[in-house]
Amino acid sequence: MKHSVSYEINGDKLILETGHMAKQANGAVFAKFGGSAVIATACCASSATEGLDFVPLTVEYNEKYYAAGKIPGGFIKRETRPKDKEILVSRLIDRPMRPLFDKAFGREIQVVPTCISTDQVNPPDIIGINAASAAVHISDIPFAGPIAAVRVCHVDGKFVINPTFDQIERSQLEIVVAGTKDGITMVEGDASEVGEALMIEAIERARLPIAELCALIEQLRAEAGKPKLPLSPLTVQLERREEIAAMAREKLTKALFTKVKQERGAAVSAAIKETLAAFPNVAEDEVQKKLFNALMEDLQYEILRSGILDRGVRVDGRGLEDIRPITCEIDVLPRTHGSALFTRGETQALAVTTLGTVFDEQILDDIEGDRRDRFMLHYNFPPFSVGEVGRLGTGRREIGHGNLARRSLEKVLPSKEKFPYTIRVVSEILESNGSSSMASVCGGSLSMMAAGVPLKKPVAGIAMGLITEGDRFAVLSDILGDEDHLGDMDFKVAGTENGITGFQMDIKISGVSTEILTKALDQARKGRLHILGIMNQALPAPASDISEYAPKIVSLHVNPEKIGAISGPGGKNIKALCEQYSVEINIEDDGSCTVYGKQQKNAYEARDAILAIVEDPEVGRIYHGTVKKIMDFGAFIEIMPGKEGLCHISRLARHRVNAVTDVLKEGQKVDVKLLEVDKMGRLNLSYIDALEETGASKGDGSAPADPSRR
Repeated sequence: MKHSVSYEINGDKLILETGHMAKQANGAVFAKFGGSAVIATACCASSATEGLDFVPLTVEYNEKYYAAGKIPGGFIKRETRPKDKEILVSRLIDRPMRPLFDKAFGREIQVVPTCISTDQVNPPDIIGINAASAAVHISDIPFAGPIAAVRVCHVDGKFVINPTFDQIERSQLEIVVAGTKDGITMVEGDASEVGEALMIEAIERARLPIAELCALIEQLRAEAGKPKLPLSPLTVQLERREEIAAMAREKLTKALFTKVKQERGAAVSAAIKETLAAFPNVAEDEVQKKLFNALMEDLQYEILRSGILDRGVRVDGRGLEDIRPITCEIDVLPRTHGSALFTRGETQALAVTTLGTVFDEQILDDIEGDRRDRFMLHYNFPPFSVGEVGRLGTGRREIGHGNLARRSLEKVLPSKEKFPYTIRVVSEILESNGSSSMASVCGGSLSMMAAGVPLKKPVAGIAMGLITEGDRFAVLSDILGDEDHLGDMDFKVAGTENGITGFQMDIKISGVSTEILTKALDQARKGRLHILGIMNQALPAPASDISEYAPKIVSLHVNPEKIGAISGPGGKNIKALCEQYSVEINIEDDGSCTVYGKQQKNAYEARDAILAIVEDPEVGRIYHGTVKKIMDFGAFIEIMPGKEGLCHISRLARHRVNAVTDVLKEGQKVDVKLLEVDKMGRLNLSYIDALEETGASKGDGSAPADPSRR
């Protein structure tokens, strides 16, 4: 039986339907908003694995090209591996939902939201988040939800909930906010150097529609929900639990407050091994050992949190607002276009900037339309960065962290007109103990400035944490990996000295108050300014020149009506210019022209050749031309590409010249002056040597010979 509920947003309705499609899934919801539609399904395995210490959840958001009436580009005409955008939306869905599944359920869970229609006006990602939450909530899979999500933008001085693509493009701030009826649990987005107060207000604007969407999903469950499957908790108890806890607590308290990460990890591991060795019956039983490991995790959680809340002491000895020592090293690599090594405590990012041409732009082909990106940031997290052995590759974590860093830096890039380079930043994480994505922001900013990219302002990032207990809370600046793992919030803020450019918050508790958010943002601002101060000491301004190894780019603008003359029949002229000057030339329909060359001299000479093609010959000006053809009555000389004039034999010298070949020969380079353009558009020239014989100088009423204007 088909069930449907709806909720109005900006004059349009979000419709959630179930009971009509994909009925064999544990839960399925078809969601529509405007001309965009997503079908989300939720399924779980038929049997449970007892004692799992994680939630085996997979979210696979995918977009079908037919949704936009398109056929996939390239050789393979079907959707293949997930695109970065699909992975990023999958993470948006996964992060607020994962904490609401119970590990005791023990079954593999798969959520698959599929975009099957798009009007290219309303973004389908928000529809997908709400559809996925509804599909799980009405299913028989235990879920402490629902969650809901909205996008909030600040456009033309007003807040807009679930804006269109056009409104997003024009917005000063764009964030995706997810939460339950009790509060906000996830925020992610970017902004154009906005203040903390505006960010808080944007988050607050999301609370009511999220609560109302959660109520809508609850209504759908009331009409069509299935009874929930039982959990599969372990029925046995840990033997001698109190004795084990007493022994381990003392050892772990000492081990956890070791300052250095590797030493702390070894000390904690040794404390756990010593405790386990004292209880051989536990060590020999697989189930008892799982319970023992769970107890060790709980004890570390309790010890770390009580140390912060009761004594204001963190595992590495810092105070709540203290930032770890920071060093910034510039141009650490000799042949790259720009590089920086940013080290904060035990987190280290090597950021490398490479400058390219328009031909290096990232081409994106998806259901939103074909487009190009001139800025890329790629983040790599090799296993050695945490002292482990593992496979190298690009996973969802790398794509997510790289996207956050990219969005944080994109707002301060110069315009393409001011800096016509394609920019690629790669962040290699060499060490990690807390917020390598924010280290990538700092390192990326420094490496671009070292490469000569004229950023509007430098950008720094910081990760904040939260510990709560009842009404008590503590906000932590520059969190460690342990504080992220055992804390209640991971809250990343990037920005300039003037405001926020990037923002990501994941909350593991039911929600945070406005008071906590305000304090966290204020504390993050202080930390960000501290980091920016250190970065500015290392590199106060972008390098004045780009690297000698970077391509040289020269920009100019030509009359669009002259583009055909530059290109020539079948692109003949432009190909000849590229070959002659060893450059690449790109001309847009609006007349924007860019010349790329490995040598600056070649780029400028090619530019001048293009200008010569589009410029009209100027009477009285001296040109450096080439003798193309010799006749009895004179010589035809090319003064500009495709433009020839006649130098009559009488204009070759003051004295009588018997034959043109006595003075000139074909292929000879000569300086000539344009005397006139007659009514028929013919060019009449005079040989410069003839002018000098009559006493006229090259500067007598004319421009000097200018080889750069050939």
